[in-house]
Parts: sequence; C-alpha cells; structure tokens
Amino acid sequence: MAEPKLLVVLPTLGTRLDLLAEALDSCVDVAQSVPLTVVVIVPKDASKARQLAKNAGARIIDDPGTGMSAAVNAGLASATSERYYVWVGDDDRLVARGIAGLVYELEKDDNAVVAHGQCHYITHSGSVIGTSGAGALARFLLPWGPNLIPHPGTIVRISALRSIGFFDPALNYALDLDVFLKLRGRGTFVSRPVVSAQFRWHPESLTVADRHASSVEAMAIKRSHLPTWVRPLSPLWHWPVAWASMIASEMVSARARRLP
Repeated sequence: MAEPKLLVVLPTLGTRLDLLAEALDSCVDVAQSVPLTVVVIVPKDASKARQLAKNAGARIIDDPGTGMSAAVNAGLASATSERYYVWVGDDDRLVARGIAGLVYELEKDDNAVVAHGQCHYITHSGSVIGTSGAGALARFLLPWGPNLIPHPGTIVRISALRSIGFFDPALNYALDLDVFLKLRGRGTFVSRPVVSAQFRWHPESLTVADRHASSVEAMAIKRSHLPTWVRPLSPLWHWPVAWASMIASEMVSARARRLP
C-alpha cells in the first residue's frame, strides 16, 4: 500500500450522523486516487459517530472540547508520513477529482504551500446553490477584502502549517483566514478551476448562523496583519466588506430556501 500523502481532518460532535456518513464516503472516494489518512476528532460519548468513523477506516481522536481550532490541531498533531492537510466539515463533502488535481499541483511545486480550487454551496439534500471560485485574486484580497479561499477542499502543506504553529486556538470562526494570511510569507498559493469540495449551506453552519461574530473576528485578524500605520484606517474598508459579505450570505440563503 502506498504511503499516505494527505491527512484529512474531520471534526464532528456526532450529532449529524447522516451527513457525517456522506462526508466519510467522500473521503473514501478520494482515497481511490490519493493515498490518505482520515482523522475524525469526536467526543468520547458520541458512540454512533465513532462507529461510523471506525467503519470508514478512519483514525479516531478524542475531541479536546476547547473549540474548532483545538480540534483541528489535535488532528494535525497525529500526522506521520502525510505531507498535505485538508479539512472537511462533518456536513461537507470532498470531490475526489478536484482534490487529486490540487495535490498534484503541490507535488510538482516545492514552493507552493496552498492549493485551492472551487467550492460548491449545496443544500441539505445536495442541490447546488452556487459556486465559490475567485482564483488567484483570492490571495490578493485576503488582508483587504473577503476571504474567498474555501477552507473545505483546500490543500495545505503540513510543514508550512507546522512552521506557523498550526491554528490559533483563540479563534472560533475565521481560523482559516488567519492561517492563510500567515502562510502568504511562506510560499506561493496555487489556484485551479476545479471543484474540490461541497459546503453544506444550512442554518446550523457556524459561520452562517453567526455571521456578525464571524465578521468581527475576521476584521480583527485582517487588521492584525496590516502594517501598523494602516491599521487605524482599516474600518474604512473592512466594515463595507463585512456588510457586502452579509448581503451575499443572505442572497445565498434566500436561494437555498427556494430549492427543494
């Protein structure tokens, strides 16, 4: 058997078993083309979720219980031979062809630390609402505009993550934005027009359910990465960007409600 290249980190509370099963099935699909290890971070008392993970051949790690960043870090800390990391929520799906293409991009370029593609927004039943795919523009917008690099399905070099200390455990919503901003100085970002993940858009999604708190945290992160002399001016564009993002979120939610 080939040595695993990809570490799939899947945190779950074990409360959405039908969607968790879909997420795990998508990982199995990816494994047909990319050698991988699936790590499921799950509470000790979520016995049904733990059994699903075991049946899928996943490595099971106890949830530290101190937030999403800590859960993802626990998964990353278990890496052995894997060179690349990808996150998937317990209600999301990975798309095998896109994941394989992004891994290939990192394999052929040692200077690349992040490879991202497109992400479908889908309803609970799997209907596609829309597609996120800003391409190379996304990296440029990180410190100024919205974060258009989707966390699900984005491949990150583990050695680069290790060099920045993994994810900040103090963050609850925009942990991926913080990591992407830190990684800009560690290497290049590669974007390809391939769908690598499907993000489930529903009211229980953390960033959808509390858009205001997510925006406030994202603004604080972006401000911290700006030059000191620019920071006092940052509300001039950060608040309009947050407002525009909230409007866009409502439009996606409205479209989702119109679908079966």
